[in-house]
Amino acid sequence: MTSTLLRWTLQDYHRMIEAGLFVNRPVELLNGLVLEMAPEGPEHADLSTDADELFGAQSQGRYRVRVAKPITIPETGSEPEPDIALVRPQAYRQGHPTPAEVYLVIEFAKSSLEKDTGEKRLAYAVAGIEEYWVVNLQERELILYRQPLNGDYQSEQHLQTGQISPLAFPDIQISVRTLLP
Repeated sequence: MTSTLLRWTLQDYHRMIEAGLFVNRPVELLNGLVLEMAPEGPEHADLSTDADELFGAQSQGRYRVRVAKPITIPETGSEPEPDIALVRPQAYRQGHPTPAEVYLVIEFAKSSLEKDTGEKRLAYAVAGIEEYWVVNLQERELILYRQPLNGDYQSEQHLQTGQISPLAFPDIQISVRTLLP
């Protein structure tokens, strides 16, 4: 007999949350699978807080900074909770932001590096999220993924120095060093 992995729909996942199945359990839905999220280490938590403050100070009402909050990706049956997401400046009380409302996603990755540069990268690319940054805490580098096409990003850069700007906000100049430990 062959075993088949059961994939959950977004509706199933939301019903499980409403039923209280994940109380005090950090999970996210990725490609129909409920995955437990790795706990944040102090370095991860501090750097993502710094990034939140950095982007928040420069928003000027053009975007909202969401920290560890879900975005809904119907195309892949996913509802990841990225460390930082810059989204359209509107209320999300009726539903989480969808890819069309996301300008930039950032993950800080140490133990989750393989998942963040693999499964999550592909989920974001399939959804058409224009820009995805991974702060690689193992190698102390910023990985930029841009130009989603045919289920993957066509551009990948690894940076340790220099200035970077989000594609949607080219006037914002960020020193790569401010994102790295």
